[in-house]
Amino acid sequence: MIYPRRLTPGNTVGVIAPASPPDLSNLHKAIPFFNELGLHVKIAPHVSSTYGYLAGRDEQRLHDLHLMFADPDVDAVFCAGGGFGTSRIVDSIDYSLIRKHPKIFWGYSDITFLHTAIRQKTGLVTFHGPMLSSDIGKDDFDPLSKSMFAQLFQPTLLQYTESISSLEILSPGEATGRLVGGNLSLLVNSIGSDYEIDTKKRLLLIEDVGEEPYRIDSFLSQLKLAGKLEDASGIIIGDFKDADPKKREESLLLDEVLGHYFSQLDSPVISGFKIGHCLPHYAVPLGSTASISSLTKSLTIQPGVS
Repeated sequence: MIYPRRLTPGNTVGVIAPASPPDLSNLHKAIPFFNELGLHVKIAPHVSSTYGYLAGRDEQRLHDLHLMFADPDVDAVFCAGGGFGTSRIVDSIDYSLIRKHPKIFWGYSDITFLHTAIRQKTGLVTFHGPMLSSDIGKDDFDPLSKSMFAQLFQPTLLQYTESISSLEILSPGEATGRLVGGNLSLLVNSIGSDYEIDTKKRLLLIEDVGEEPYRIDSFLSQLKLAGKLEDASGIIIGDFKDADPKKREESLLLDEVLGHYFSQLDSPVISGFKIGHCLPHYAVPLGSTASISSLTKSLTIQPGVS
């Protein structure tokens, strides 16, 4: 794996919008947070562009991604927000450029497709964490979420225990592997493509937002049929925000769906992690080696920067 270089005060972070148009007001409200960390902010040319539900045409969003990785004055690349459309540009990304100029890359939600593509094509460790427009620029952005940015300035061993949130064991055991995954629907969308998520001997993280249990059931069914659940050394279940069924009397509940797929799995599965579309939002390096244990109800992740 390639570990991006840590940040130091005075560095510059580049901001791109590779998915949907970000809320520009929230984006600009987020800039002082980076300034307080001692960082400068450089916004890519097409962040304010709009093309339907996309933040500009594919070539514009691709241009901004390439520009920020190639710019010698930019030390990290942060996504303004998620939404839709990152899968449209993965075939056109110059992965040799990213491999030649490895940098911190940060985002979540629809950015999951880019995390998987970049990691599997270049070996770069990337970060699943809160974004400017979606999270940082909002009034309720919390202290724990803010504290997760410290891992970018110093190699940090992350240890998630029940001191952060209540955790539930769906399947017992202990396992170690490189942490992969992200948004469940985007992971399913990768199947059958050149960017299909590789879960073999890895710890798989899943989270999502606004999906009813029947939809989550179909996503997990596809992962199971594709062998992705059995291949994984362990499963980390993050936050599933707004997953309540609209017609409760006609639906299974989320816990019932998760139990069906994970309670009999021959690998450890723990749910309840505040990772995903939630606050606090615990940011993690994807591609780093991690360990999960039902004995200690914990997740330990090795540093994501060098």
